[in-house]
Amino acid sequence: MPTYLSADGLQKLKDEMETRKSITRREIADKISAAMELGDLSENFEYQEAKEQQGSNEVRISELESMIKDASIVVQQSGGDTITLGTTFEAEVAGMTKTFQIVGSNEANPLEGKISNESPIGQAFIGRKLGEDVSVAVPSGTLVYKIIRIA
Repeated sequence: MPTYLSADGLQKLKDEMETRKSITRREIADKISAAMELGDLSENFEYQEAKEQQGSNEVRISELESMIKDASIVVQQSGGDTITLGTTFEAEVAGMTKTFQIVGSNEANPLEGKISNESPIGQAFIGRKLGEDVSVAVPSGTLVYKIIRIA
């Protein structure tokens, strides 16, 4: 399954991977070396903690490599009349105007208005057009959004 990312999102993943490979690995190796000098490894908390950090770092590097390998770049859509992956749009709900962008799940950040294409709200908006009302079920009931602008 592809990992949907913007060009910026892909670059952030690449930067994180490079940092983890070149800096974090070295820092953890230094911690392991220092802990080994303390003696008995079976009861050496510093050594055990550094080894756990090493394992976590390697798992994250593996995840990043997989996401980067499977990345499908989403170009921000503009000028269209239909909401798709990558589209930025404005919707009115309860008298307030909110700006949203449909993004892949790895870049979702509701506080910044970035909605995952896999989320219920993201799925509700995909394929909708300017002027349409969109109903979204939330724990407290149903919210009705009116699409007022597609960037």
